[in-house]
Amino acid sequence: MSEVKNKGKLAKEASYLLASKSTEEKNHALELIAKQLIEDEAEILQANQLDLSEGKKANLTDAVLDRIMLDGKRIKDISQAVIDLTHLTDPIGEVFETVEKDNGLLIEKTRVPIGVIGMIYEARPNVTIDAATLSLKTGNAVVLRGSSSAIHSNKALIASLHKALEKSDIPTEAFQLIEDTSRETAKEFFKLNEYLDVLIPRGSANLIQVVLKEATVPVIETGAGNCHVYLDESAQKEMAIDIVKNAKLQRPSVCNAIETILIHPEAYNRFGETLLTELTEQGVKIHADETIHAKFTDSILATEEDWYQEYLGNEVSVKLVNDYQKAIGHINKYGTGHSEAIVTENDSHAKAFLQGVDASSVYHNASTRFTDGGEFGYGAEMGISTQKIHARGPMGLQALTSSKFIIKGQGQIRH
Repeated sequence: MSEVKNKGKLAKEASYLLASKSTEEKNHALELIAKQLIEDEAEILQANQLDLSEGKKANLTDAVLDRIMLDGKRIKDISQAVIDLTHLTDPIGEVFETVEKDNGLLIEKTRVPIGVIGMIYEARPNVTIDAATLSLKTGNAVVLRGSSSAIHSNKALIASLHKALEKSDIPTEAFQLIEDTSRETAKEFFKLNEYLDVLIPRGSANLIQVVLKEATVPVIETGAGNCHVYLDESAQKEMAIDIVKNAKLQRPSVCNAIETILIHPEAYNRFGETLLTELTEQGVKIHADETIHAKFTDSILATEEDWYQEYLGNEVSVKLVNDYQKAIGHINKYGTGHSEAIVTENDSHAKAFLQGVDASSVYHNASTRFTDGGEFGYGAEMGISTQKIHARGPMGLQALTSSKFIIKGQGQIRH
């Protein structure tokens, strides 16, 4: 039996045991995991340094290296996020619909685990912990398949997770890591219908498209973030500049960073060149439409491909649009359904934007960087779903549940 099938089988068997675990048992295991990560920090960081060293030799970009990198602060933040999960309400067992029939039959729609979650992701070793602990809290087993760029970190993290589970009532088989990172293994993973109930890709637009095209396991689409901010004619100068700089510069390599600035001509005349100059001074490459390119000589002329581009780095596309309706049309054509923002003092424009833009998260006078499970009060997240069925936006605990009808009777039969 291949590694993929063997680990899928083990996870499936563990999922049946997990489904009956109490909230107290799951929370105790999470507390042990949080403690173990801190205890194993030296080993985890040593493995991470090996990944970073190999990544530099492979000429990975600074943005990718940043996503791979772990340090003491990130380990502490990851550990704290696990503790935070213990304080969140366990959705399993929640009855969210009740029907009582005239014949006395009681029908309850109840939250239950999905079963076995498959996770395929690039770089970001923190996803190993996020996926494992969110799955545990919701009574799901998980099979993880990270990328070669973070394999040493992932192996160290899964070893730490298993050490913690050995001290708990949760089977260690609940967390499985596929260590073979070849394409052949990935393709086998995509078709593991016998053992996986759902597959969640988290990474580049290319990875997500490959999974969507090749997987036979049901997929929850996540992640690709061609996010926009539209600066309306009434946008306040300082607010607009602060929001754009935060959304682009705070962490350019993440999916909720903006990739395109749409700006009304009046707003551009008031502060557009100031904004672009400040971005350029911060090392951002400006891809501008013809009008802005003619005015702002430090820019390069944007191509049609730029409007679709998720740069994940210090680049941004900039375009003049004559009104909020044009902004909505541009976003709905080129966006990826992730996170979109309008900066305006006009409430009717804001309302039309918030209703008209087709995305998981829409903002009025705030940075798109808030699209995150932790910021939304979900603790960690499995990813940000950009589809509309089952889950949309940051995927917290409820997104990792299914439902079961539980029917209670006293001998009723159907006539």
